[in-house]
Amino acid sequence: MRTIPLIRHARPVAMRRLAAGLLALPFPLLAMAQETPVAVASPETVALPATPLPYSDFASPEARAQFERMLAETREGKGPNPADVADQRRFYQRYNDDRLAEAERRYPAKVEATRIGGVPVHVVDPQAGAQGANARRVLINLHGGAFMWGSGSGALVEAVPIAAVSGIRVVTVDYRLAPEHPYPAAVDDVEAVYRELLKQYPAGNIGIYGCSAGGMLTAQATARILERDLPRPGAVGNFCGTGLLFGGDSATLGQLAVGVPPLQSDGGASLPYLRTAKADDPVAYPGQSPELLAKFPPTLFLAGGRDFAVSALSTMQRRLLAAGVEADLVLFDGLWHAFFVYPDLPESQEAYRVIARFFDRHLGRESR
Repeated sequence: MRTIPLIRHARPVAMRRLAAGLLALPFPLLAMAQETPVAVASPETVALPATPLPYSDFASPEARAQFERMLAETREGKGPNPADVADQRRFYQRYNDDRLAEAERRYPAKVEATRIGGVPVHVVDPQAGAQGANARRVLINLHGGAFMWGSGSGALVEAVPIAAVSGIRVVTVDYRLAPEHPYPAAVDDVEAVYRELLKQYPAGNIGIYGCSAGGMLTAQATARILERDLPRPGAVGNFCGTGLLFGGDSATLGQLAVGVPPLQSDGGASLPYLRTAKADDPVAYPGQSPELLAKFPPTLFLAGGRDFAVSALSTMQRRLLAAGVEADLVLFDGLWHAFFVYPDLPESQEAYRVIARFFDRHLGRESR
């Protein structure tokens, strides 16, 4: 059995490049990676010994092979400069273009670029169009990319498979990006699209979902909709993201499990997009407001078991359950952050089916 050694010492720049290439994240938090091992600072802190970490026996052979390829690429020094946004945007544009080509080979769909509510979007329809009850439903996709990249092909990678598998139209929002446009610019853009779609669809027939940064934006946009007393969407999907700052065990263990340093303790607050968000803002961080969470629609949480976001994501799910909200949690053991942008993986295809069934179950439920 091949094993992955837990990394304890490495040069800072090399480790940051390793993180970028290994994870190939739509929402990398490279600036948050600690450059040295965590010191034992309190009695309850456990010092982790250097030990080989086998890959999951529950993951598919295809996932194992993809994990090995990512490791090989990062060991060759491939990946963007985490201090250069322009370089990161170029890198992830190529990366997302490749993933989109893979998605389109497996999942045919019709794509149209347009504007809704003054915001640039791509409208993605199943190849044969939405049929029957699905013609009265729509999904809003909010792409990942650290709030700094992911428009275009990065958004379509998340939209094309879901439109094809669910049979529902997906509107993927190319919201304004940081650092040029910090919080709440992206929330404002999603609200504008949602308001316009309300003119065509009942609120209960609208679903919102996003991956990574898009998952956090999904929670923020839902909170904004509720705060402004707009009709509540029928359901939302929060994938590899959350309505909380990142932290907990997975910020350390999930990172080590993919061979990169743990995240720093600010949990993402230092991201360029969130630099203007106040810590007590319930729209920026809705997971800290029980009153607001009690108003949330049914929510699906989905992630890989080695995702740094799992602790925050599962905590958000528990808080929704405590608030009386229907909230499902699906984890894929051995899989990494935003794994389902690789459409050929069996786990990705399973994830698309889980997402499609969830929205089919909930959209339009109140009118049945």
